[in-house]
Amino acid sequence: MSPPIPSASFPVIPWGATVSLVGTLGAVYILSQFLRNSVGVIAPNLAEELGLAASEIGLLSSVFFFAFAGSQLPLGVALDRWGPKLAMLVCSAVAIAGTILFALATAPASLIAARILMGVGSCCFLMAPLALYARRYPPERFASLTGIQLGVGTIGTLLATAPLAFSAAMIGWRMTFMGVAGLMLIAAALIALVVREEPLHAHATAPRETLRASIAGYFTLLRMPSVARLFLMQLVGYSSFLLVVGLWGGPYLTHIYGLDLIARGDMLFIAAIAQVVGLILWGNAMRMFGGHKLPVVIGALATAGALAAVTLFGILPRIGLIIWLITVGGASASVVVLIAHGKALFPPHLVGRGLTLMNVGTMGGVFLTQTLSGALIDLFPVQDGAYALDAYRLVFGLQAAFILIACIFYLGARDPHGEVGRA
Repeated sequence: MSPPIPSASFPVIPWGATVSLVGTLGAVYILSQFLRNSVGVIAPNLAEELGLAASEIGLLSSVFFFAFAGSQLPLGVALDRWGPKLAMLVCSAVAIAGTILFALATAPASLIAARILMGVGSCCFLMAPLALYARRYPPERFASLTGIQLGVGTIGTLLATAPLAFSAAMIGWRMTFMGVAGLMLIAAALIALVVREEPLHAHATAPRETLRASIAGYFTLLRMPSVARLFLMQLVGYSSFLLVVGLWGGPYLTHIYGLDLIARGDMLFIAAIAQVVGLILWGNAMRMFGGHKLPVVIGALATAGALAAVTLFGILPRIGLIIWLITVGGASASVVVLIAHGKALFPPHLVGRGLTLMNVGTMGGVFLTQTLSGALIDLFPVQDGAYALDAYRLVFGLQAAFILIACIFYLGARDPHGEVGRA
């Protein structure tokens, strides 16, 4: 592995420039987060308006993540060869097109096509900022900046809960998405004006890799045993949060607790707020724990415990439901430490590809989880338009089991900043 870039090789960036950069990158990430999480709250409305079955709702949500994950490997090459700024500008145009198509869609096929475009268009708005941070800031600031980026971006998850429910009730979900397309256009203009790129420090004078060499970089990463262990953990980390907030939390609250559009949006807002706070807190966890692995495992086990609680009890009292949502949101935010763990393992010239490879696991896990869960829920009878309680118990219980399995494999990963594991 290449040695880490020494902090002294990084330029001193004025505080104001950092605020401007993080603000711009956070703003566009807010919009992409809104797009990826926007099915959960309006799922019952889409099902009623377009006659969608549970498996079709699961596909509608998960196809975003399939397209997103499929875009990650070429994105990694693009980040290392052409830079994050150009990638973000191109992706912005695709995301705008997908959002407009979603707002105009009148059939399931056009909704799915729109979600595919949204997924491709949103694929770079975390990885490109992280690649910028990795190149322009010393390693000790990377985890904090990552936590800020994820925390700020999760405002988009907040907007996809109670605010989306309110907007859908007031002006309809179609007009809401047209408005989001306009905001994405403004964000793209800010990227063009604010983002400045500098060459990768350790390789600024080196010749550019050929395309073949760029692709070969992925095989270099895959030969690192610890990367496979982190990849498996990535499959279950973020997907656990989106299983609840991004998809089945809304129907669960409506079918089991009888909450309407506004009320279920308010409840999911609690989980989203918990994740915003959790991302910021977990971003500093490495310093407190002295490494990556322990905070990741603590967060994962807490998430699994929360999901298992619904499996065991089915219906929780109101205070228990609130605690459940807070735990799912806050504990699953430990994914920020997992991202920093991956970055610590990657050679500097492979950072863009390494981060996007991990994101294939993140988004691929969401696709697999949401697609499987929709198919499983369809196995149970539907009564008066409501999915069975046992269907939700099965879906949440399986996710808890997947987390436990991933934790077992993850414990064998090497941690450069903590205890020494297997290489």
